[in-house]
Amino acid sequence: MSADDLLEGLDEGQRLAVTSDGAPLCVLAGAGSGKTRVLTRRIAWRVRTGDAHPGHLLALTFTRKAAGELSERLKALGIRDRMAAGTFHGVAYAQLRRRWADQGRTPPALLDRKSRVLGRIVPRSERAGGLQAADAATEIEWAKARMILPDGYAEGAAAAGRRPPCPLEQMASIYRRYEEEKRRRGLVDFDDLLAECAVAVEEDQEFAAAQRWRFRHLFVDEFQDVNPAQFRLLSAWLGGRTDLCVVGDPNQAIYSWNGADPTLLTRFTERFPATTVVRLDANYRSSPEVLSVASAVLRGPGRTAPAMVATRAEGPVPSVRSYSSDLDEARGIARLARTSRRPGTPWSDLAVLTRTNAQLAVIERAFREARIPVRVAGGGAFLDQPEVRDALRGLSRGAGFAPWLTDLDTAVVGDLDPVGPADASAVEERRLQLANLARLGHEYAAIDPSPSGGGFTAWLASTLGAEGEDIRRDAVDLVTFHRSKGLEWPTVFLAGLERGLVPIGRAADPAAEAEERRLLYVAVTRAERRLHCSWAERRSFGGRPVSRSPSPYLEAVEEACRALRGGPTPPAPGRIRTERQRLHRKGVSPSESLADGADPSVLAALRQWRSETARASGVPAYVIFHDSTLAAVAAACPSSADELLELPGLGPVKASRYGETLLALVAEHRPL
Repeated sequence: MSADDLLEGLDEGQRLAVTSDGAPLCVLAGAGSGKTRVLTRRIAWRVRTGDAHPGHLLALTFTRKAAGELSERLKALGIRDRMAAGTFHGVAYAQLRRRWADQGRTPPALLDRKSRVLGRIVPRSERAGGLQAADAATEIEWAKARMILPDGYAEGAAAAGRRPPCPLEQMASIYRRYEEEKRRRGLVDFDDLLAECAVAVEEDQEFAAAQRWRFRHLFVDEFQDVNPAQFRLLSAWLGGRTDLCVVGDPNQAIYSWNGADPTLLTRFTERFPATTVVRLDANYRSSPEVLSVASAVLRGPGRTAPAMVATRAEGPVPSVRSYSSDLDEARGIARLARTSRRPGTPWSDLAVLTRTNAQLAVIERAFREARIPVRVAGGGAFLDQPEVRDALRGLSRGAGFAPWLTDLDTAVVGDLDPVGPADASAVEERRLQLANLARLGHEYAAIDPSPSGGGFTAWLASTLGAEGEDIRRDAVDLVTFHRSKGLEWPTVFLAGLERGLVPIGRAADPAAEAEERRLLYVAVTRAERRLHCSWAERRSFGGRPVSRSPSPYLEAVEEACRALRGGPTPPAPGRIRTERQRLHRKGVSPSESLADGADPSVLAALRQWRSETARASGVPAYVIFHDSTLAAVAAACPSSADELLELPGLGPVKASRYGETLLALVAEHRPL
């Protein structure tokens, strides 16, 4: 393939990104804009034009799979000479092994899982208190990604707003003991590879010269996910040179909780003032309707929507549904999946995405009950979860099924308060998994008159695990939002869009909340043509139903859908909106002021209706509407759906569900 052939089929922005002489070059590639296509063609272009030799190229990705796919694409473009492509850790390890061999040193053993060491360090008393080796590993990985040593962990974690499942000083002590134990046993973990390689390049001039001679042209994919430790190593490899091309999307930065620093991309030109920036704003994946919803999701305080241009044909307007329970939601999605699948199309055209792994269990069960093949992506299958395996091992060693189930119920419900499940930290995520296991235990006990441990495990295998997770098998994919990044399907279901999950409960500051918006944006943009959103009014935790409310982001979704359907646009500022603006300027809460003028007869009718509705739904009254919202309705006495939407506490989700009833009650009881 000639150099000119490489430009065939590219749009103007893609051509510029492929052929630019900029060094460094920063390609801001929006969702579905052909990022990988541009990256591989740029590499091939530089080789074909004689500007680079494959033996001096280094392409850095975040997974071995991505590195393999990049190499295969380059082969398809005619680049047969071997080039280096791999993860930061993989390349660092290869360089270090060569250095150790040259020095005659025996390479240290590589610790593939931190839990192998932490399992002995975290004492039994701390594990009983909720701290697990996996939690400690997550914190240590975050600290190392941010280049924070044990002595600085407590201060650094506090500044970053970290919330580990134990006091910061206790976590710092575990981190310190982990490092000491590694040194004692002659081990290195994957994070050590980055730091040790960076130090070697920074301090050993001969070693640095060899690496910089070998790798003269550097390319980095998914640059928004780079962490400070990786950037330090990248800077060491560059050694002040500027032959660097990075590709990324700030709107898909979703890993800061794991140490990534999105500002390395958003402030790239500050670090490299001579950078050429190319923006790819054409979306080749999603329909205009899906992109409209994605833009609405991304909008927030102080933010604008991404300027993505749809290139695909129009499709159906996305939908938003609510279900009475998480089980009803799972079964409803399964029914909709069956009807959505067109004759002759594979099941793999469909995917169900959730915020957490724990939410997938009930969906997996519902799909298997409906005889729809499923595949839980990324090793997230329910029976593969560590806490589930540990609990089942306890069952095999315990006194029997009934006592084991009782203990499991106690562990799940024990100190669970109504809002606890929404804060899905690592500890809560495990609790949600165990809650699902307990629910399955009760289902099994209801159908087996003589329940036993062996019978339960056999029933679980037949219910959830009878089919292997062969990636070649045609099946509906069940995936978390995070694991869905980089994937796409013609039809996508977004389930469990509830407050406390979307956004996650621990997102307590503006930066974390902004990342949650980006995460939902990533999930939405996985859909090519059909998008279905849903949430449950009640979710079960250990057999105990907990009332839920819709994600605050759903209001923007529904507003976008209404606009797509050609619904009425918001009216010019009227009486209610003008009053809200006036009160805002005065620093007065609109709901407080409107409540002062509430009509007593309207308010009484609204409260009576709310009480009856809550009783019929089996939920507390405040789940239907708060007192302040009812008071605002009784004060404003709206006469249209648009006026109703101007009131505090009444977004499109609730307005669509209860709006007609509210307007009818106001019309019946308001004063003439």
